[in-house]
Amino acid sequence: MGLNANAIKLGLDALAAREPGIARALDLAGYPEPRIRQRGYATLLRTIVGQQVSVAAAASVWSRLEALLGEGLSPDALLAADFDALRGCGLSRQKQGYARSLCELVVAGALDLENLPEDDEAAIADLVRIKGIGRWSAEIYLLFAEGRPDIWPAGDLAVQAGLHRILGLDARPSEKETRELAEGWRPHRGSAAIFTWHCYNNAAL
Repeated sequence: MGLNANAIKLGLDALAAREPGIARALDLAGYPEPRIRQRGYATLLRTIVGQQVSVAAAASVWSRLEALLGEGLSPDALLAADFDALRGCGLSRQKQGYARSLCELVVAGALDLENLPEDDEAAIADLVRIKGIGRWSAEIYLLFAEGRPDIWPAGDLAVQAGLHRILGLDARPSEKETRELAEGWRPHRGSAAIFTWHCYNNAAL
């Protein structure tokens, strides 16, 4: 389960005590809402379906897939479906390849989403074996679906932009700079990441 409101608050309170920029932004913008997703296969499949399309378009594709394959879109059902049927639901050739990669790993038992490694980097390495799931997608999954408290998606442009505003930097930091700036925030970087999204376009700041 993703980080709940209490866990986020505790994390941000701990960071505010050591980082004046976070304390100031917290006073102005308040605490962010939790971002919680379901753990498991369906959330990763939704990530693939939603890549590079609007939320509405992704929801439409998902609904058509459920009508074809049944609720939950079981891995076996997806693997058994033919190319044209999936394309008719709006799943491109590339995304079909990504979806089949996920399903094959799950069905073969090569990816156990209920028992990913406890080490964050090892868990990311497990997830990026899925075609179409890069480091960012893996980090977002671990943060929102597993509630891992120290995930820091430094490559996310909104995280970088939020950090720019929170810390009052001269420019949006690079991925490398974003990673370095948060080194001292362990083990609460997950709460910090959620806060950067909250601050990204917040009119209070």
